Amino acid sequence: MTAAVSAGTDRFSVCAGDPEPVGVTVRREGVNVAVISTAAERIDFCLFEERGEREIARLPLMRASDTTFCGFVAGVSPGARYGLRADGRYAPGDGDWFDPAKLLVDPYATALDRPFVFDARLAAPRDAGIDTAALMPKAIVMASEGPASLLPTAPAGFIYEVGVKAFTHDHPGVPPRLRGTVAAAAEPAIIDHFVGLGVDTVELMPIAAWIDERHLHALGLANAWGYNPVAFMAPDPRLAPGGIGEVRRTVAALHAAGIRVILDAVYNHTGEGDELGPTLSLRGLDSRAYYRHAPDNPGRLVNDTGTGNTVAADQPLATRLIIDAMRHWVSAAGVDGFRLDLAATLGRSDDGFSRQSPFFAATEADPLLSGRVMIAEPWDIGPGGYQLGRFPRLWGEWNDRFRDDMRRFWRGDAGTLGDLATRLAGSADVFGGRMPSASVNFLAAHDGFALADVVSYAGKHNEANGEANRDGTDANFSWNNGVEGATADVAIRDARRRDVRALLATLFVARGSPMLTAGDEFGRTQRGNNNAYAQDNAVTWVDWTAVDADLSAFTQRLAVVRKAHRSLNEDRFLTGGTVDESGIPDVAWLKPDGGTMQGEADWANGRTLGMALYVAADGDRSADRTLVWINGADETTEVWLPAPRAGFAWHVVADAGADDRPRLAPRAVTVFAERPVG
Repeated sequence: MTAAVSAGTDRFSVCAGDPEPVGVTVRREGVNVAVISTAAERIDFCLFEERGEREIARLPLMRASDTTFCGFVAGVSPGARYGLRADGRYAPGDGDWFDPAKLLVDPYATALDRPFVFDARLAAPRDAGIDTAALMPKAIVMASEGPASLLPTAPAGFIYEVGVKAFTHDHPGVPPRLRGTVAAAAEPAIIDHFVGLGVDTVELMPIAAWIDERHLHALGLANAWGYNPVAFMAPDPRLAPGGIGEVRRTVAALHAAGIRVILDAVYNHTGEGDELGPTLSLRGLDSRAYYRHAPDNPGRLVNDTGTGNTVAADQPLATRLIIDAMRHWVSAAGVDGFRLDLAATLGRSDDGFSRQSPFFAATEADPLLSGRVMIAEPWDIGPGGYQLGRFPRLWGEWNDRFRDDMRRFWRGDAGTLGDLATRLAGSADVFGGRMPSASVNFLAAHDGFALADVVSYAGKHNEANGEANRDGTDANFSWNNGVEGATADVAIRDARRRDVRALLATLFVARGSPMLTAGDEFGRTQRGNNNAYAQDNAVTWVDWTAVDADLSAFTQRLAVVRKAHRSLNEDRFLTGGTVDESGIPDVAWLKPDGGTMQGEADWANGRTLGMALYVAADGDRSADRTLVWINGADETTEVWLPAPRAGFAWHVVADAGADDRPRLAPRAVTVFAERPVG
């Protein structure tokens, strides 16, 4: 069967195609097109001239099953620009938004010819008759390059969270034409920074194609983070103008340097937003199959994500799309895993969150994904949205209790010494039954204060976001050391540097998987903005002229010390039990006088804590013993060192000098290690 084409061209024809694979697949003499929709009555495959401006053909696909339309389109080759149009019932009150005037991006598109740009006409009702083709990116037909090479399964280790635009936009060592792109992360200057810092895994903030939230357009602002995706499989042209090939080359370069790459992926919602949002892809193809709708009001989209809509990850079509998107990034680019934004949403059904959800089951059963790193942001804003510690056994999770307890201790909050010890020991209260590496320990992340701002601002300052400082959390557990924000006072600036060093030291001596946001190791600031998603400007772009080289060197030293000592990086919870015939416990919690912490009074009132760590010999690996002294007091504190093993002596390996009876500086951390005598 052949259909007539539009615009007077006879270059293309369509006949019966295959329902698998979904998407557009290049074959001899044309492409196979398969699109999933259960509710559409008609789907057209629309071709555009090479600039993507003028539609040159509109070809109807054939219903192949209850879920799939497909067709073989002859005369189409790689590089062709295309979109989809879907027709059917238009009844937004019932959750149906079919409108053939809306050009749609194929959810399985792997390349786009331009970024998404918000325009109110993208949300016009069907009866407005507004054709949106001129407003929409066009998907590009891509030939497969074959599977990328993959690294063997390994733990994430030390994770470094990177927004490629913010990190490289002003970097003097990156060629100007590459600044702000994924390719910049493969430049020698950037890789040298990663390697020098001791990073094991780079976590790239979202690189899939996104659209700005509609309220930003009116404010003259732009999304700086990319957490508002439309096309799950297509790199955003602003970040990766070289498409998936650029991502693949960057991943390969990082692999060659011994660094793994995981993607921060957003599958919990899309940029189509709430009921008043634009129709760009899933909404126009089959909203009820892909989004969660209120059971008693199908015209209202459930908003468990706080972004206007929620992907129905428990439904077959949505689950398949997410799994296929993840498989695409692994196969086509070689990535080592994913950090899943608002991952509690992915475990939801109408009955609430479950680690046995269809999405988790599909991930575990998939041979390509089951060995990849999986890290959850373990919450959303829906009912029962906080799910820390409840994800599948092999998943890691962002541990915000680590962040908050570390901040509260160093801020000086009373009664926090016990919480500090629990986090240092691996957060067994949260991750018991798993391994400490499941806890992704962090002090700050893209979402919230920069680390330098934690010790410089007592409150958020988000006025530039245009929401009268209402956005962003108020639970920052931050402090300003006497002055709010920037200051020329040398004493206050020194105090802030001291506090950041102390925070960093506790991160690297804790059991778990440490994570830093790029630039926090050398003092980046967001000027007190704790919700800088809308600041695609100097607020989020790293200022490479203001790098604190001493702080950066200190962070590097901490990473080296952690890697060098098994007692610091062992993936076992600390229990206080003995581990070999030496009788030395895996941890001893010490008071300044050398005695062990005992009753409630020690923990409730103390501000200084010693953590003596020991790990037994294991095969060809020697036993290892370290001692961490943490002084959260505002005055110098004298402490004792436990007796070293025979033939060993204590040496300072991180922070300032000490002797056999060290005096700990106020609000500081000193790390000792046993070394053989002579």
